Amino acid sequence: MNLLRFLPTGIELTYLVAVSLFIIGIKKLGSPATARLGNVWAAVGMLLAVVATLLQQQVLNYGQILLGLVIGSLVGAWMAYRVEMTAMPQMVGLLNGLGGAASVLIAGGEFWRSTLSGTPLAPAALISTLLGVLIGGVTFTGSLLAFAKLQGWVTGNPVILPLQRWLTAGLAVTTLGASIFLLTAPLNLAVFAGMLALSLLFGVLFVLPIGGADMPVVISLLNSFSGLAAAATGFIVLNDALVVSGALVGASGLILTQIMCKAMNRSLNNVLFGAFTATQSITAGAGGTVAGAIRRTDEGETAMMLAYARSVVIVPGYGMAVAQAQHSLRELADALEQRGVAVKYAIHPVAGRMPGHMNVLLAEANVPYTQLYDMEAINPELERTDVALVVGANDVVNPAARHDKNSPIYGMPILEVDKAQRTVVIKRGMSRGYAGVENELFYKDRTAMLFGSAREVIAQLLNEVKQLA
Repeated sequence: MNLLRFLPTGIELTYLVAVSLFIIGIKKLGSPATARLGNVWAAVGMLLAVVATLLQQQVLNYGQILLGLVIGSLVGAWMAYRVEMTAMPQMVGLLNGLGGAASVLIAGGEFWRSTLSGTPLAPAALISTLLGVLIGGVTFTGSLLAFAKLQGWVTGNPVILPLQRWLTAGLAVTTLGASIFLLTAPLNLAVFAGMLALSLLFGVLFVLPIGGADMPVVISLLNSFSGLAAAATGFIVLNDALVVSGALVGASGLILTQIMCKAMNRSLNNVLFGAFTATQSITAGAGGTVAGAIRRTDEGETAMMLAYARSVVIVPGYGMAVAQAQHSLRELADALEQRGVAVKYAIHPVAGRMPGHMNVLLAEANVPYTQLYDMEAINPELERTDVALVVGANDVVNPAARHDKNSPIYGMPILEVDKAQRTVVIKRGMSRGYAGVENELFYKDRTAMLFGSAREVIAQLLNEVKQLA
């Protein structure tokens, strides 16, 4: 017996190394301290997988492949360099969509090739092709719509069309019927094209009724969809590395989606089909008026409060991201630490507009990872905290989530900054958060409001702190 035939080839060994690097990279992405290194490990793994694929497959024109790699790399590098950190969610959504589009093109090309040759695809290949088109089509248009919502081109409010549930259900049934028909008539190009159109429409209807408050969950889920579409494509082109990497992305995306839902104390079904609808928001806004008066403060009083505190917990929110105040915030924290103040940052899982948004922004400002605390770790310490400084956060610090059963955010775990000895909230005004409800925190006796652009206010606070003896 020739045992050599059971040994893996160089290509297979390279794929094994690449997949191992993917797994190591995902593991390191679980901590802010190792996330950058995790990206590098995963990128090296992808480079190995691409090179091995080019050596394994019978590529008709290496010149065209090289040209595509160069163009794609240059465009990707330019996008990554030019994108602002506040627009990172939009970029992630767009890249998810491009991943879905790539799967659709490969699956569609394979089906087109089979119809031209008159040779039907094998049942397993046909099922993979249909899955690639269905999942990829939904991912493509759904991600583009999510991008448009985040970019402000389309309203971020939930949009419910007349009879939308019936329309969506009808699309799902029709698409399923078309898929079953193609299994019996695998050369019917017209039905395949119709199924593709339905999947693209389904992606729009999938994201349209989901509001801006749920965008972190939507981005995570669409990221998972792009991985599943890639895995289906791997079965089409018989590429092991693509199957495994797509499955890893799909699984990790689903896990992250579940983490986001848990952080909001909502089920995935509720996010997708019962999100913060317009009716809920209006009801909460009309009946959720908070009794009491706000207390305003100024930069001088706040600077003294911070400078003479023993401990300060900073809560960054999307308002900080919009104002690009993370660098000034780090300088303020450094000045406070020089005075002996213990400074920590409290990070809510769904703060910002995508998972990990606040961590990325603070890492950009070189905030030490050791100062970043998640919600479970920091909440027990807030009762012993002298000052909680909330910078542009809203719903994630609203105490109504603990007791107001009529509130759309009821049950959502929050950063309990209202338990600190003093709380200062930096905001442009009294506008409501994505949930559309008043924030009880703003009316608490121990809360003071400091109005203005976060970047300008924090810069003034820094100057005031430096002038104190």
